[in-house]
Amino acid sequence: MSEFALSERRACRLVGQNRSTQRYLLEIPADEPVILARMQALVRKHPRYGYRRIWALLRREGFQVNRKRIYRLWKREGYKVPQVQHKRRRLGSGENGCARFRPEYPNHIWAWDFIFDRDERCRSLKWLTVIDEFTRECHTLRPERHLTSLDVIDELIRLMNQKGAPAHVRSDNGPEFIAKAIRNWLARAQVGTLYVEPGAPWENGYAEAFQSRLRDELLNVESFANLREAQALARIWKRDYNVERPHSSLGYLTPAEFAARQPDLPLGDMPLAPGQAPTSNEQRTLIAAGT
Repeated sequence: MSEFALSERRACRLVGQNRSTQRYLLEIPADEPVILARMQALVRKHPRYGYRRIWALLRREGFQVNRKRIYRLWKREGYKVPQVQHKRRRLGSGENGCARFRPEYPNHIWAWDFIFDRDERCRSLKWLTVIDEFTRECHTLRPERHLTSLDVIDELIRLMNQKGAPAHVRSDNGPEFIAKAIRNWLARAQVGTLYVEPGAPWENGYAEAFQSRLRDELLNVESFANLREAQALARIWKRDYNVERPHSSLGYLTPAEFAARQPDLPLGDMPLAPGQAPTSNEQRTLIAAGT
């Protein structure tokens, strides 16, 4: 128009541009600055969350936005979560792996494992994690300097009296899990053990996925001054994971919300009655007696 002194009507006809499109002026919705500000706060708080989980958090806070709009704003603002490439692994042949023996209801299978980290003075931190494979709830996130088999038994007693006894516990074949004290205690508590194949940690996939999120969102983000600070941050992160963090495999419900929607526990999975399972003091007596 400026170069050839043409009218807008003729210029649009020559280049094939619709005049309504040519005259369109972008109107920014009134709520967009508020949404962007909240998105920025959530991205800073959860740098490993993708746009889908950020969208789920915004919906939970009452924002009436669809996922496509959040994706458009996400791309416009340049947010990005670095993707980590993983090598493909075989499925595994163990009958106790999570691909073959799947959880069917709450308290059906607990998965437990250890993960290691260090504080600012390079002192070791050993974290015990216990999750419910069906609801994805984190029952235990306990950092300590050292954890013995008796410490694990004490934690299991506390959990079973609070949550009920699981039908099975799944773990790898590490020395912490096949210790005689723990195997004897689980047998007396009538809890089945599912040991995955040696060298196949992916068969304990629920625990591995949880610990991947734990390391990505807490251990690699926070610097722990001492054990007490690690324990305090563990309590905060555990509550956030169970109550506030939407889980993609649960339809973006939190584990606590998903668990609340499940029917009552099957018979036999209610909290332990007094005397049903040996206490840690009884277990110490059995160990001292060599049984």
